[in-house]
Amino acid sequence: MQCFITALILRLAARKFHGRALILAKWGVLLFNVVVIVGIAMSFSEVVEYLGVPGRPALLVGAATLAYFFGTGSFLLIRGASNVIRKRLHVDVDPGRRRLLQIGANAAMAAPFAALGYGAFIQRTDFRVREIDLHAPGLPADLDGLRVLQLSDIHLSAFLSEAEFSRVIDASLELRPHLAVVTGDLISFQGDPLDACIRQLARLKADAGVFGCLGNHERYAHAEDYTERASARYGIRFLRGQAQPLRFGSATLNLAGVDHQTKSHGRAYLVGAERLVNPAAYNLLLSHNPDVLPIAAEKGFQAMLAGHTHGGQVNVEILDQGINPARFFTPFVYGLYRVQSTAAYVTRGIGTIGVPARLGAPPEIPLLRLRKA
Repeated sequence: MQCFITALILRLAARKFHGRALILAKWGVLLFNVVVIVGIAMSFSEVVEYLGVPGRPALLVGAATLAYFFGTGSFLLIRGASNVIRKRLHVDVDPGRRRLLQIGANAAMAAPFAALGYGAFIQRTDFRVREIDLHAPGLPADLDGLRVLQLSDIHLSAFLSEAEFSRVIDASLELRPHLAVVTGDLISFQGDPLDACIRQLARLKADAGVFGCLGNHERYAHAEDYTERASARYGIRFLRGQAQPLRFGSATLNLAGVDHQTKSHGRAYLVGAERLVNPAAYNLLLSHNPDVLPIAAEKGFQAMLAGHTHGGQVNVEILDQGINPARFFTPFVYGLYRVQSTAAYVTRGIGTIGVPARLGAPPEIPLLRLRKA
């Protein structure tokens, strides 16, 4: 798309300028492309971590670049479609038809920018509680109806303030869960207000306590150890390759957690996680990355909670199919899943990364009720 835009600008410049002015225009186009390439690089968290770029500037530059591509790409697509329709309908000979089509085309070309504004200023902070029944095979009777609050992908940063996140905590306090869990990505990059996020999480109340696992952005921020220590001071325990048995009546829920799982550098998923499984208990795994679900089933976990995908964050429904960026990377984008006898839920989470907007994938505060399948 950028190549197309560049060619379009160069053609316009060739018509408008000559001599030295044209040379300057070409250098301007080259500089513009360099800026775009840098902006795209800043939209990849791994690149930001590798280069050691300060998180907040990288977040802003990356978001601006993605918004540019979203807006201009949609604009050019709609403009091209309207030109094709105009030629097919021969509207040039009919002033009334030409005027009507032009009005429709202008409205259509403005729609992506309106949608982006709606996603950024309205749906991004439209936090709503969602109650879900997680039907789990082999669930002990005393765990039937257990309420688990799951918060994930908070990304407290330039695009989610502490005041906005406090609304999430306020809504969570009304749910009175038996157990509260946090499945990673408290912040986006190094320098984000991690302590403020932990202070807000410390307000959560649950009968069995608050537990969690760490996400990839704690790793990017080099804050895994700090998150564990700082949270422990408030009574929040992040399970890092650890398990905690929790007693409910005559049943034991074995809650296990792992750091973000990745296959980069030849790593495999859930190496050694079988030692976390308690054969005498019901085993629930917390993993930020939902891709580990098939391996979790093989290891003996009966249930799993995950996040990471944001439900696609920008999702378009076409013929009952969600079209979103996450579908290119994982089959586990959002909702309830079952692999063998292991039940899982992947939440859309709270915050955003990349473009600070949500479309068709609003943030959620899920309250899961374990139900016997």
